[in-house]
Amino acid sequence: MRLVYFGTPEFAVTTLEKLLDNSSHKIIAVVTQPDKRRGRGNKMIPSPVKELALKHNLPVWQPTRIKKDKETLELLQKSHADVFVVVAYGQILSSKILNMPKLGCINVHGSILPEYRGAAPIQWSIYDGKTETGVTTMLMDEGMDTGDMLLKAYTSIDLFTNVEELSLALASQGADLLLETLTQLQKNELKPIPQNEDLVTYARLIDKVDYRIDWHKSSLQIHNQIRAFYPHCITTFRSQILKIMRSLPLTEIKTLDLPSNLRKLSSLLQDLETLFGEIGEIVKTIKNFGFVVQTSSGLLLVLEVQLAGKKQQSAWNFVNGTHLQLGEKLS
Repeated sequence: MRLVYFGTPEFAVTTLEKLLDNSSHKIIAVVTQPDKRRGRGNKMIPSPVKELALKHNLPVWQPTRIKKDKETLELLQKSHADVFVVVAYGQILSSKILNMPKLGCINVHGSILPEYRGAAPIQWSIYDGKTETGVTTMLMDEGMDTGDMLLKAYTSIDLFTNVEELSLALASQGADLLLETLTQLQKNELKPIPQNEDLVTYARLIDKVDYRIDWHKSSLQIHNQIRAFYPHCITTFRSQILKIMRSLPLTEIKTLDLPSNLRKLSSLLQDLETLFGEIGEIVKTIKNFGFVVQTSSGLLLVLEVQLAGKKQQSAWNFVNGTHLQLGEKLS
């Protein structure tokens, strides 16, 4: 089939790669968000999808507002595409655009719909402590992820998985599901299923305030926040910003199948259970691991950090490098 591909971030790259490797379909063009200024040099940086498209000499269209961009709308109309494939593009498509391709617009969404409609489904599923998620392909309509569902694929989330790792897994899973969806669409084998509005939840845009760690939450809630918004979660140490990159809620040790590098912690559990301090207080350091912080409910072992202006490092190296003292507080 003739396809136009809409996508922007790294999550959308894997699907485009697999489509390019599949000789059954032809990518006519790629639509992506305009280049943005990023980094210390404030240079104009293309999206990951654009970079891949240019490597394959594909036409790239980058409208600022696709609904009102006459040139892009005309190009889309003249493409005579069978399907528009949309993966984390970042703009809402109008009914005019949705009605252009012969067989419709298919979206790959990073959740099991109707749960987590919206901009950040992967992050909020981790934040909420979900143990399972997946991807859904759907026929797009004018709403935000409200279209009829086509195919679904599920994957588990363990307590050590962060958003980068889960995104990679779902991107690969979504690419395979999209290819299967296109195959069934060609054969007229798909049966679109309306979403149950009673089961809808939303994954709103992430705000910088979401990165701030509140030690009045439980150790499990904070741990989920750290891995959901990796690598951005912050606290304050000695009046400096400290990023917490990796952690372990010690209240969960009994129920976890710990990785080999953390199994030694199980033997320390009895000693750890007697620890208690004020909220945000560092109550213990554990050699070769890191430091333990008191939360409102349970203890959180911090395993990896980054102090403002410094490189990412193990929490144990941080303990030694800062001569951290028991009783100091994170705020």
